[in-house]
Amino acid sequence: MAITENDFNFLKKLVYDQSAIVLETGKEYLVESRLQPLAQKEGLKSIEELVQQIRLNKFGNGINKKIVEAMTTNETSFFRDVHPFETLKKEILPPLIEKRKIRQELNLWCGASSSGQEPYSIAMILRENFPQISKWKINFYASDISQQMLDRCRKGLYTQMEVNRGLPATMLVKYFQRQGPDWQIKDELRRTILFREINLCGPWPYLPKMDVVFLRNVLIYFDVETKKTILNKINRLLSPDGALFMGAAESTLNLNENFARTPYKQSGCYQIASPT
Repeated sequence: MAITENDFNFLKKLVYDQSAIVLETGKEYLVESRLQPLAQKEGLKSIEELVQQIRLNKFGNGINKKIVEAMTTNETSFFRDVHPFETLKKEILPPLIEKRKIRQELNLWCGASSSGQEPYSIAMILRENFPQISKWKINFYASDISQQMLDRCRKGLYTQMEVNRGLPATMLVKYFQRQGPDWQIKDELRRTILFREINLCGPWPYLPKMDVVFLRNVLIYFDVETKKTILNKINRLLSPDGALFMGAAESTLNLNENFARTPYKQSGCYQIASPT
């Protein structure tokens, strides 16, 4: 049974209120495909029944979180799109590390870690290319709105298909170990990242001044005002010589004039043009 307009609008508002994610008209099919399994898991026959039970507050607030998690897109892969990671390795980290060599501290944040491939890709870049910082204090945070995804991140367990997507064989051998048919990130690498739940659209916990922020393919799901709010926060959080990486389809244009796109092609890399 297709989702009704009233039920779609109800869920659209619920998701927006909880996460600021905008479900455009035309995404009814997506709501159906993501929430029908949730309805069945809750012992209901349809999304219509699910909405009825939510309206009657039969689940409490816990169901809202499950709905947001179900509607969150978690498409990712190791070293996704290649160029941002090459820019990080060749253009951003070398001068940052040189400037931080007296303090010997580096702060990084992946603001939408999904199932963990992005932060682990960055962790491998640090290990592979910058042995001089092996004794430094590296504060590496990775966050997501989904507790389910964060659990996956902490386990660092990936299928053969997942490690086949973008991960060089040399890094698979060096940083992973077999777990039955799957592959798990070795403990020594998993311990370098602190995974925590952060809703980008809500209050943020304390984070230190960041040298590198990855916020790729996230802002596309928000409305203009939410994008501005998040970029304003990042503007205050980012070190004056730090770098912000966004998705290829994303831009700070007309959202925050304090960021300037770097000349590194296809990297989606921005730096602060006029620090505030």
